[in-house]
Amino acid sequence: MYETQEAFTRYLPSEYRSAITYVQVNGRTKIAIKGKISEYIPNPTFEVVAPPGAQEDFYRRDNPEGKSLREIFGTPIPCPDWARTAEARLPHLDELGLDGALMFPTLASLLEERMRDDPDLTHAVVHSLNEWIYDEWTFDYQNRIFATPIITLPIVDKAIVELEWCLDRGVRCILIRPAPAWGLRGPRSPGLPEFDPFWARVQEAGVLVGMHSSDSGYADLVSIWEGSTEFLPFQPNPFRSLVMANRAITDMMNAMVCHGAFTRFPDLRIATIENGGTWVKPLVDGLESIYKKMPQEFDEHPVESFRRNVYVNPFWEDALEGLVDIMGPERLLFGSDY
Repeated sequence: MYETQEAFTRYLPSEYRSAITYVQVNGRTKIAIKGKISEYIPNPTFEVVAPPGAQEDFYRRDNPEGKSLREIFGTPIPCPDWARTAEARLPHLDELGLDGALMFPTLASLLEERMRDDPDLTHAVVHSLNEWIYDEWTFDYQNRIFATPIITLPIVDKAIVELEWCLDRGVRCILIRPAPAWGLRGPRSPGLPEFDPFWARVQEAGVLVGMHSSDSGYADLVSIWEGSTEFLPFQPNPFRSLVMANRAITDMMNAMVCHGAFTRFPDLRIATIENGGTWVKPLVDGLESIYKKMPQEFDEHPVESFRRNVYVNPFWEDALEGLVDIMGPERLLFGSDY
């Protein structure tokens, strides 16, 4: 889904209202978080977007001509209504032959990283966005379109309150950033026992957890080599791509396994979304290796806990053969960032 300019602020309490603003820069609308303009998404209004399928050739045969992203995206089109509301989306699902779909927010992926020094603000803005999502999409539209509210984890008690609010409104899938939780004591692994009250409620409710690729803070790793700059996913950078590719989702899964969350909550269902599938084999190989050296540090085989708790959405261009062998076909999900 594409958010409107009021998505973050429609329900934002007045004391936080100045944290999210839209400003004009050389005639273009930009979003500013805590007074700092973000270029993470170049056009945060989504008035025009790349047409569906624009990158098909890029992923089918790579980019031997070295085209720019602007050339690859082609001529933009007005934002389709089916990217804005569930009502317009439903006939589009019929057209595509889909029974149902999870719908994830887009601009929301920049929020948490740019507010990580202010947990209270993070929780307030995320709740405001969730209210907007519920207004515009609901969380379960005719049992076919399932919009995913965000649960941010810095303050566990507030995360549980947010989860309960979503459950009261029929949520079927929640969205959690694959990243450390930046709380009052700094960054912490969501797999540590201090987060158990939250995961216990998620497991009890049986709600699916989507972990969609996001700005997970890994630009910090690039900055120690290239200097401190904002993560700009739409500006090509080979070094950044190599450093950051698969890193966030791999670390998140390793944290959930090695810090024991999957073992303590064996019925958690985690769907990794828009992270591809090429990271799975190296992760499994790493877990196999570490288990051989430190079996006493695990209450069960780490690979088994990973396979039991996780579903994977491979990229369109990923080879499925090896992935099916590792995960099984019932653990693979179809997804399209169209």
